[in-house]
Amino acid sequence: MIECKNITKSYKSGTVETRVLKGVSFEIADSEFVAIVGPSGSGKSTLMHILGMLDTPTGGDYLLDGKNVAKYSDDDLAEIRKNKIGFVFQNFNLTPVWSAYENVEFPLMLLNFPSSKRKELVKKYLTRVGIWDRRNHKPSQLSGGEQQRVAIARALVKQPQLVIADEPTANLDSHNTAEIIHLMNELNKEEGITFLIASHDPLVIQSAPRVIHIRDGRLDGHNIEG
Repeated sequence: MIECKNITKSYKSGTVETRVLKGVSFEIADSEFVAIVGPSGSGKSTLMHILGMLDTPTGGDYLLDGKNVAKYSDDDLAEIRKNKIGFVFQNFNLTPVWSAYENVEFPLMLLNFPSSKRKELVKKYLTRVGIWDRRNHKPSQLSGGEQQRVAIARALVKQPQLVIADEPTANLDSHNTAEIIHLMNELNKEEGITFLIASHDPLVIQSAPRVIHIRDGRLDGHNIEG
């Protein structure tokens, strides 16, 4: 599903150039559950932004479903993000004035799903993440673990091919972290959706069937476990 070939990324500030990714290559198959692991500043978040098409590489090739992402227009990329990719963030990124139900429903409204189908899918995924009974609560009325469950339901409700989660457990305690990672593993197996999680949390690393280690913008030796 994903193929990265010698991906590089640099940022310029005046005459100063900072190299963040320094030739990263790997492949991820459909329905895999993969953790990208590295310390702060290793380049993992930059890599996740590139894989989620929120940023573009300076060099190298990123292929999604066999097609080079560089050949797509901005509108094409927006359509792919909207239809094929679900995002989960460490700060949840829920709209504070909306209920849990409304937050999860919103991606389906963007995709012009009819009302009856929206109701069916929102109920399915809020139930699956164990939060249906709190569907009318706003984010401020939910715990951190509950907010992340809502965020996962929002990412899954459009039934994407790929879910990208950037440090999804960073703001959670160990109990909620274990529950969220267990939930993601179950959803990966049940739905066949590819999960790609960036983290430095030991619980995430222990739970992932495959781990890709990154350090200082490079894959850490041949340390790609699967």
